[in-house]
Amino acid sequence: MSKTLQDHLDELAGLLVAGSPHAVDLGFELVTVKPGEAVIRAPYRDDLVGDPETGVMHGGVVTALLDHTAGIAAFAGFGGDKAMATLDLRLDYMRPAEPGRDVIAAAQTIKVSGLFAFVSAKAHDGDPDDPVATAHAAFMVNKVSEAAAEQAKAEIAKGATPISALPGAGEKGGAR
Repeated sequence: MSKTLQDHLDELAGLLVAGSPHAVDLGFELVTVKPGEAVIRAPYRDDLVGDPETGVMHGGVVTALLDHTAGIAAFAGFGGDKAMATLDLRLDYMRPAEPGRDVIAAAQTIKVSGLFAFVSAKAHDGDPDDPVATAHAAFMVNKVSEAAAEQAKAEIAKGATPISALPGAGEKGGAR
């Protein structure tokens, strides 16, 4: 029986956040990944507050959440086998997130064309119809990202675990 794209994405799901130390430090949690789509949650934490007087989550966390979610949607839109980099990211902040509430980002790949993927995303704190921010992003497959992906694939083929096969694994500041 041949493996579907969804089967492949399900196998990689654990790496899609764990493979990024920044996303791990921010506490991101993958909710779902499907072909061309991703949903990630940023749990509310006191250390992620941007203004202690209001308790509002820092806008940089929302930016990182939208970028990471859009990147995973692009990865899934490319078929789950291309590493890429953010080429362009445009965010529109609509309002502050409600203090004490998790922020959830959902992204959809709009189009894949050659080495480029175009993605739309929205972040909310409970009501998708009342977004905290929206984003539009473009991603590009490049030689550096492809080389890192090939290195990880080779390490996995030699028996490394998916996390330990990531470039920089075990180094200070590297993958965990």
